[in-house]
Amino acid sequence: MLILARRIGESIMIGDQVEISVVDIKGDQVKLGIKAPSQVKVYRREVYAAIQAENRAAAAAPGTLPRLEELLGGTPPQPPPPSEPPDPSKSKP
Repeated sequence: MLILARRIGESIMIGDQVEISVVDIKGDQVKLGIKAPSQVKVYRREVYAAIQAENRAAAAAPGTLPRLEELLGGTPPQPPPPSEPPDPSKSKP
């Protein structure tokens, strides 16, 4: 882990596109300003952890898709029955 000391108004750069600035310090709280491109997602750690937990729960939920189809008012499409080879004993001469 890299540890840096910064004062109010000072910044650090992460790569070429992310800048983190110290905006204010009051007691044990530090306010940071973050400049990043819109495609870079920035979350507080606890929010990120909650998103990851929700994603894992949604991916692992058994039976979710059939329930969704039921809610949408449709039934899942049924695959066609497997084709059987013709029975030679039933063929006409």
